[in-house]
Amino acid sequence: MKTTGIGRNDPCPCGSGKKFKHCCLGSKESSMSSSHGAASISETLRKALEGQQFNTLEEAQAFVSQFAQQQNRRPLDKFHGLSPEQMHRILDFPFTSPGLVRFPEALDTIPAAPILTLFELLANAIGEQGLKPTAKGNLPRNFCREAALAYWGEQQYQENTRFGGINREEDFTGLHVTRLVAELAGLIRKYKGRFILSRDCRRRLAEGGMAAVYPGLFRAYVEEFNWAYRDGYPDLPFMQSAFLFTLYLLTRYGDTWRPQAFYEDAFLGAFPMLLDEVPPSQVFSPDETVRSAYTWRSLVHFAGFLGLATVEPVSNERLRREHRVKALPLLGQFVQFQLPM
Repeated sequence: MKTTGIGRNDPCPCGSGKKFKHCCLGSKESSMSSSHGAASISETLRKALEGQQFNTLEEAQAFVSQFAQQQNRRPLDKFHGLSPEQMHRILDFPFTSPGLVRFPEALDTIPAAPILTLFELLANAIGEQGLKPTAKGNLPRNFCREAALAYWGEQQYQENTRFGGINREEDFTGLHVTRLVAELAGLIRKYKGRFILSRDCRRRLAEGGMAAVYPGLFRAYVEEFNWAYRDGYPDLPFMQSAFLFTLYLLTRYGDTWRPQAFYEDAFLGAFPMLLDEVPPSQVFSPDETVRSAYTWRSLVHFAGFLGLATVEPVSNERLRREHRVKALPLLGQFVQFQLPM
């Protein structure tokens, strides 16, 4: 039976949530998940075809197409109530699926988000006169130290610099990432040898203050900034592409404290094929690598850094620190799912 009734850009009928061309159609980049999905859909389709009679090829193709649509609209437990069709939208069209989720262009109140707190320190330092970068183009050392002290407070500053001070921008990771994201968002830029606030940034600040800046930082963080830059784990770009599924999980389950393992299990349960993307390691298994990368990359450095969830450490183990996670009010205010939870 041919599959011409399914478009290349349609959600794959295997239920992966990916586009057909990136899944069971056989593209190289996603062949890791195609064998199981194709076998599963073929068996289900075979049963559906039992007893069916078609007079023309067009009738058969129409049946297959309708079958695929029905499969893709059926909620799946592994997607925690989402259908493959909805997952397809979440993965490939996160900002253009208003029937699933909406993001306001501005917020009514200033979000309590680490990235926004750091951006405000940066914007105030730039001011009207601009801020002169170092010879390498980074933020000046004195400002980085002042920002760290203002952000952490005296006691935490002393603790965090106990084994090494802040001598360059990269030594204060949060500020370094904020500066990069702000540039990607078009909020700051270099002009005549100084960091300055862009015209768009000044307009946003004048119209809505820091609350109007947050959406731009959010989109730049998920669409432009490379999450793997911030940690030492394999690239695993799909993890970043699935940012909205992480936020869906937090929206659905984040009203109470849950261990990080709950979200790791949910993510791997939905996308087990991610294990096949992990390069071989003599130290950690693919499962350990994906779990650790997901906690740091998606929970701590994304949801936590953008003020969408509280991610608190509950152990001090260096190799496998445990956290507990709970959603914050900003999640529901800014990420407005149009689905029953």
